Amino acid sequence: MPGILLGEVFPNFEADTTIGKIKFHTFLGESWGILFSHPRDYTPVCTTELGRAVQLAPEFEKRGVKMIALSIDTVEDHFGWSTDINAYNGELEPKETLPFPIIADPKRDLAVQLGMLDPDEKDNEGMPVTARCVYIIGPDKKMKLSVLYPATTGRNFDELLRVIDSLQLTSNHSVATPVDWQSGDRVMVPPTMSEEDASKKFPCGVFTKELPSGKKYLRYTAHPK
Repeated sequence: MPGILLGEVFPNFEADTTIGKIKFHTFLGESWGILFSHPRDYTPVCTTELGRAVQLAPEFEKRGVKMIALSIDTVEDHFGWSTDINAYNGELEPKETLPFPIIADPKRDLAVQLGMLDPDEKDNEGMPVTARCVYIIGPDKKMKLSVLYPATTGRNFDELLRVIDSLQLTSNHSVATPVDWQSGDRVMVPPTMSEEDASKKFPCGVFTKELPSGKKYLRYTAHPK
């Protein structure tokens, strides 16, 4: 199964979507991007996921991230499904559009190219459906993060926002984020940075946790706002 590795340039594919035909790199422009796939239209878990993605669309926009979804059904199906998604979110007169486009991949060509197919989940015709993939792409068009969920497990879009906050922070500053980090929390100084360089780069101070090994690798500093 083909796939994209971290740090590789994401394919500049062409696809039909609910906003017309796109070329992926042109669609992204200079922005960050997130592509998330769905097994197929009119399915329960996917509907809840896209409903949550719609609710959080302003948060992704605030971070300069362009959203785009993928499902193996047609553009026409996507429009009808979007009406259901908006109704799920409580719209009294649900529209057939979402704040982001959905790619149509009825022949599964893109799903195969990107390594999205879930061999354990099949449709009524016995064909494998797409897994719940998440790809986050940087402004340099390189893949910064990928997560692969089985078709039966819904994603946490709040976690995806947390991850984007970390990726954007660490790409602009020489820091790392520890376990369960949330935006605004203190960050970690990478072990490759010398004590001298750390004191210069982080004038607010560096805290080093003492450990039995005596090695001074757990170093923290304030969030670089």
